[in-house]
Amino acid sequence: MEPSKTQRLYLVLRDRIVGGAVPAGSRLPSEPELSHVHGVSRVTVRRALDGLERDGLIRRQPGAGTFVTGRGGGPAIVADFSNMLAHLVEMGRATSVRLISFAYETPAAPIADALRLDADERAQRSLRIRLIDGAPFSYLTTWVPERIGVTYSEADLATTPLLALLERSGVVCARASQTIAAALAGPETAQALDVEVGSALLSLTRTVFDEDGRGVEHLHALYRPDRYAFQMEMTRTGRDGARRWSPIATTTKPSPEDGSGTDR
Repeated sequence: MEPSKTQRLYLVLRDRIVGGAVPAGSRLPSEPELSHVHGVSRVTVRRALDGLERDGLIRRQPGAGTFVTGRGGGPAIVADFSNMLAHLVEMGRATSVRLISFAYETPAAPIADALRLDADERAQRSLRIRLIDGAPFSYLTTWVPERIGVTYSEADLATTPLLALLERSGVVCARASQTIAAALAGPETAQALDVEVGSALLSLTRTVFDEDGRGVEHLHALYRPDRYAFQMEMTRTGRDGARRWSPIATTTKPSPEDGSGTDR
């Protein structure tokens, strides 16, 4: 789906601000000037500016114009890609969560296969939105085998990171398989993340296993790329002729401000 004219103009202006091409304190061109330069209506310009203002990137001063305030309302979450299970509880402390749904269902075949469930085995399905500074940045769908899901309640999941609930039930998370790709926001996701339909999102799919190789959680997460990013520290390893880049797992504790960790 092609982005709307409003979304395209919003992204053009946002990229210039975030990228530093238009520094903080600068005055943006007037609405008529932006309309002329970009070949869109003043209504489109006004809507694009509304989006920038919601993101904290600009401020409108009646009679004086529109000014760039900076690079948004705070730093994006940066997750340690090489050590994706290390800081999940810290993520729960640094952000807040809104629980949308909680139910027990029989998952579709791809999810059941990923979790290595028996035929017709049910799982606890939850849908959550995670926020930082009150702004949504991730849309999470998780599946947990029923034998584990019954150990916590809907109220527990609304207030406690899922990893902490799994550990409380006696689960030992030993390894995970994770895939990251790109996706476009559908109507439901767009509304939840406060973006336009068709906006680009980061897509993460992860299956977590216990020490016996049993699946204990399947996560599908969609992230706003302006509020979430992945980072990996790497080093060169191997002998001459066979050298390669290898990840370095970080061991430092994340600060509440940066919210380091992967989503829960």
